[in-house]
Amino acid sequence: MSTRALRRLKGKQRGQEALGLEDLTEDGPEEQLDTANVTAPSSTTSNSNRKAKKNKAQKNFSNIYEVICDADIEAEKISPDEDAEKRDGHTTDKTDHDVSGSKSGDKTKKRKKKKKNKTTSENGQDVAPDENIDLILENLEQSHSHSLQSDSSRRPDRRCVLHVEHRNLNPETELKRYFGARAVLGDQRPRQRNRHFHRSMWMTSPKDSWPRFSRPGIAMSLLQSKDAIHYFTFEHNREYQQIQFKFLDAVESMDPNNIVALLQLNPYHIDSLLQLSDVCRIQEDQEMARDLIERALYSFECAFHPLFSLTSGMSRLDYLRPENRAFYLALYKHMMFLEKRGCPRTALEYCKLILSLDPDTDPLCMLLLIDFLMLRSREYHSLIQLHQDWEEHRNLSQLPNFAFSVALCHFHLSQQEDMDPSERDNFRHKADQILQDALIMFPGILMPLLDLCTVQPDETVTSHVFFASRSLIGQPLALTELIALYVGRTFNLWREAAVMLWLETNVQTVLHRVDVKDPLVEDYENKRKQRYLSAPRNIHRHVLLSEIKEATSSLPLEVTTQPMMGFDPLPPLDSIISYTRPERPPNGASSESTLSLFFRSLLPNFNLQGGQRPDDDQEVARQDRN
Repeated sequence: MSTRALRRLKGKQRGQEALGLEDLTEDGPEEQLDTANVTAPSSTTSNSNRKAKKNKAQKNFSNIYEVICDADIEAEKISPDEDAEKRDGHTTDKTDHDVSGSKSGDKTKKRKKKKKNKTTSENGQDVAPDENIDLILENLEQSHSHSLQSDSSRRPDRRCVLHVEHRNLNPETELKRYFGARAVLGDQRPRQRNRHFHRSMWMTSPKDSWPRFSRPGIAMSLLQSKDAIHYFTFEHNREYQQIQFKFLDAVESMDPNNIVALLQLNPYHIDSLLQLSDVCRIQEDQEMARDLIERALYSFECAFHPLFSLTSGMSRLDYLRPENRAFYLALYKHMMFLEKRGCPRTALEYCKLILSLDPDTDPLCMLLLIDFLMLRSREYHSLIQLHQDWEEHRNLSQLPNFAFSVALCHFHLSQQEDMDPSERDNFRHKADQILQDALIMFPGILMPLLDLCTVQPDETVTSHVFFASRSLIGQPLALTELIALYVGRTFNLWREAAVMLWLETNVQTVLHRVDVKDPLVEDYENKRKQRYLSAPRNIHRHVLLSEIKEATSSLPLEVTTQPMMGFDPLPPLDSIISYTRPERPPNGASSESTLSLFFRSLLPNFNLQGGQRPDDDQEVARQDRN
């Protein structure tokens, strides 16, 4: 055992114990000889010089590492103080040594130079371990960032959008940027000492008010790896499947108290947390609704596979599997809470995270939302880059939200004063051109947008056939749904006075182009009639989750007539089912229709579980006698 370890066991600090002669010579006789050869004085040394060296040796006895380092330093170089002493004649002259002594000294110096590097590195770890640990962590972080940058250079089309930063997943990072750390943390710092131990997470911060965590029976497994992309899926064990069946029974009972009772026994059941969060949100208990969603995310993150990465953009989850859908919905609901809380930058990171889980099919249609979050967080260059990278394979300009948001993004860039005037003019010209094309392609946006912005349009605009309301009657339903979604979500971004003046100028230009029969007007009209005949299922699912009244009212009947479940809205028609719910024994109540159940519930002897009460037979017999 080393001397340092013995000192720690005895509770002594370095330099407090008495050092003997053997402590100074524990490096071996060879090192003693080398040190003696380097520091040995000549016969012409005066008595005062001997006393100075003796005092110097006694001074260094307080720390064994200082003795070793000083000997090495004297072997390598001469300090400025000693150089001054040489000029005064207090030290020996090297010219008195013979040639053999100088050669042996050179060999000693080379040998000591190797030992010095080794000794100082070891002593550096002993003396300042915290600094070395911080240095190691910093080097690891820099190497990780360099690897991310190299990966981004290999994948320019996807990496810039799907890459998520860990620090931006925490809403406190954004709130501290706005209000400062003191205003955000408040009196939380003293409480950190007394809080219970929780596992450190990226997406949520565990709270002391939460129940004690026990694994609910969810695990993540790796299905395959292809082209550096990892495909994962969540799995439910046998016990969790039984809890899931009880949850479905509680949902069918239409009583939230049954879900509460199930959560008391299983506090980290995912679907129960999602469903009860919707109930709390409807009852305007936003704090509890957000807390339940965070608890669901905590349960998911504890089940992550070691290879699953939130930030790389190379991890995939198939929405066709019911076990994975709850993770999508929990992320989406958490994102919406963050946006309403005033953290659009953090919400944008979660939006990119959801998009990275399945960017090809985009089951929750995050492309209808990401432009709004980028505008709110003022990530203008990121929005332009996204439009340029994905336009070729996703046709983003055919979505009304991108057609207008990219134009608005260029306009905001043209208003920045710290930009070169020629560059500002270039952005303004592009903004005018993109906005005019968007108005010609989607003329149905203007009047609903002005209506929600409480702006009275000019008479020349309201009386013109191109923007009149009657011309929008024959508009495809899918396009009406997209327009209502965009207008209901982003009308606040268009309320600024400068934006309204810019919009008014371009509307007048568009009317002039329509009057002179610009061929682009007829071309875009034909495209509207051909491309927006029906919306895919993921757009309907996004509209339902958005809860925007203008958009939900435009949903087709085949969607609104279906039963909607908050824990799984509009499930895919080709779902991959891993386990099925066992058939329950037929009951009198279950074999009846919903209408008959409603009328029977009005009777005093109604019992949903068992049909009739035990005394029903006696009551029927009495009526027969009468």
